[in-house]
Amino acid sequence: MLTVRSLFQEILDDDQAYRLFCSIAASGEAQGGWENGRISALVPESLRALAPKIARHGADEDKHGRIFLALLRRRGLEPVEVPPEADYTMLLERRGIGLPHAKLRADEPLTVRDVIAYLAHSRVTEQRSADQMRMLTHHFGDHPEVGRALRMICHDEDNHLAYCHEELLRLAAAGHGRTIHTLLRECALAEIGIHRDVGLAVMGRMGRLLGWPRAKSAALAGGVHAVYAAERLGGWRRMVSLRMPERRDALGGGAVAVAPELA
Repeated sequence: MLTVRSLFQEILDDDQAYRLFCSIAASGEAQGGWENGRISALVPESLRALAPKIARHGADEDKHGRIFLALLRRRGLEPVEVPPEADYTMLLERRGIGLPHAKLRADEPLTVRDVIAYLAHSRVTEQRSADQMRMLTHHFGDHPEVGRALRMICHDEDNHLAYCHEELLRLAAAGHGRTIHTLLRECALAEIGIHRDVGLAVMGRMGRLLGWPRAKSAALAGGVHAVYAAERLGGWRRMVSLRMPERRDALGGGAVAVAPELA
């Protein structure tokens, strides 16, 4: 029977599949770390109070990237290049979601709308990340090899999501509600399509590495399409709702250090 547990167990048990999984995860986290670092440096003066939280967000993402690389090293594996069709963060940028890298590489201050676009993008993508990490932690949180890493990253993703809710609500109260609503909807509808495409690409690669029979690959592809259909019909709305989180000021403290064995 195909389940999340059985599929991820297959990946864990095969070095090449595990190598691809960790490489994709490490690359995405490192990219997010760089983006947040640049945004924190370019925040406009009127929103400078946000800069330390954005920097903390970036530091967490960098930490996650290092954790996935450390998991590879513990098996004596090197990261592989991420296939372009599986590069979630770059595909989002090409669709115009978030802030373009050309803008982040410049030294011009961002606008308030730019910061709202960043937070809307983060609200949507952090929902995806938090959902995925909760699922993996539920099934593998006690796994001797990856459990501790999954629990740490899951905790951080929940903090990131809480921070996005709180800051977007703060900006909505300041009069930016219509802009926030528009950007959240655009981000969510684009993200679910990219998530589908990346899911199909990753499943295709994994299937070849693990020698899945055609019927199994077809069933998994059908599952990816079914998730997209459900999200397109209304599931995307969970990514755009805003509510004040129980974890207030979730990124207001210092970054949590990586355990030495995961550094």
